[in-house]
Amino acid sequence: MNEQKIPYKIYLSEEEMPRNWYNVRADMKVKPAPLVNPGTLQPMTAADLAPVFCDELIAQELDNDTREVPIPEEILGFYKMYRPSPLVRAYCLEEKLQTPAHIYYKFEGNNTSGSHKLNSAIAQAYYAKKQGLKGVTTETGAGQWGTALSMACAYLGLDCKVYMVKVSYEQKPFRREVMRTYGASVTPSPSMETAVGRKILAEHPGTTGSLGCAISEAVEVATSNPGYRYVLGSVLNQVLLHQSVIGLETKIALDKYGVIPDIIIGCAGGGSNLGGLISPFMGEKLRGERDYRIIAVEPASCPSFTRGKFAYDFCDTGMICPLAKMYTLGAGFIPSPNHAGGLRFHGMSPVLSQLYHDGYMEAVAVEQTAVFEAAEFFARTEGILPAPESSHAIKVAIDEAKKCKETGEAKNIVFGLTGTGYFDLVAYEQFNNGAMTDHIPTDEELAVGLAALPPQPKA
Repeated sequence: MNEQKIPYKIYLSEEEMPRNWYNVRADMKVKPAPLVNPGTLQPMTAADLAPVFCDELIAQELDNDTREVPIPEEILGFYKMYRPSPLVRAYCLEEKLQTPAHIYYKFEGNNTSGSHKLNSAIAQAYYAKKQGLKGVTTETGAGQWGTALSMACAYLGLDCKVYMVKVSYEQKPFRREVMRTYGASVTPSPSMETAVGRKILAEHPGTTGSLGCAISEAVEVATSNPGYRYVLGSVLNQVLLHQSVIGLETKIALDKYGVIPDIIIGCAGGGSNLGGLISPFMGEKLRGERDYRIIAVEPASCPSFTRGKFAYDFCDTGMICPLAKMYTLGAGFIPSPNHAGGLRFHGMSPVLSQLYHDGYMEAVAVEQTAVFEAAEFFARTEGILPAPESSHAIKVAIDEAKKCKETGEAKNIVFGLTGTGYFDLVAYEQFNNGAMTDHIPTDEELAVGLAALPPQPKA
């Protein structure tokens, strides 16, 4: 094949868009462990989850067997505003690196929210509206999820209450203002608005917050206000289901040109982007149809995969949510506030955790100064200012391409570019001024959080 036949950007037509989400759990030999009640240590039922989540989303959360889930026409119609998203052949990056590798990235930043989060936000808002609810509550870290959900709620006429990690609320005022422009209320977390927020502040005065803190507040508000439910932008099974459109479109585009990836790379915080990107490829791997090397990239400051423990833990710092079995640093772990990305969650998706535990993928942790060096190199080469989260994947993609230069192997490398970094310019400013530092937690620091894991259900 003449590789020049592959265009710089591969666009799909509307007719080629996926009509179903893909549920990778259907092909997993070992299913992710169920959510359990922290009091009884028994699996949560649909009735148990009903006060927190929308009914249809609960059904998706608990469904381990349905491989393909039809995407409602209303959601498909919304997707067509910004999907299909392009798959880009990084010719400029390849030339700059002088690598024989062929590098592709799936770009999810071509919508106003600036990231992939809108794929699940519109789905969750749709099911809330269909149920007749008044509004939804949520948390957000760097702000991409809060922005996406604000947009979706504005489109469907739902109220939206966002609890934003305090350090991000202060570092990213413009992201906050986009949410408010779309009608959402935005509260820095932890706050004095909720009982759990007041408790966290009393125990940790001056804390800069975490996603775990914000989750606790959002869940408390949802369960104490009639007509509201809580929605989450990552971690949960339902979110990975909705985000599978990323991987499905990627695979359709590659298949059109007969390209088979050797390496697939995604940044990993809670797992929505990585899980969505790898889903159809992981499905082939699980079914024994094809093998891929899949790499999760996480921040060294919050290394749940690479230094965490595979155990049941609370998803939230306030410890009011169900327990999930995942790679975790402990619900009480508060990541360093100097980390510029939105990958600050103490745990990882139960689906991805099980796949990692079973050896279907690998993980690497990278320091943020190296991440921003890669981000700057990519921006100057490919012309896109990448989000700090995505830049974790960029860093490892560049590393793998350099290895190909050393070995002479022309491997196909695919990574996820989750969005743009235009609301992250404070972080870029710190990097450009030489003021950015790296914080890698010590074993002693991590031991504190892991020592506080809750009682574990019997196997």
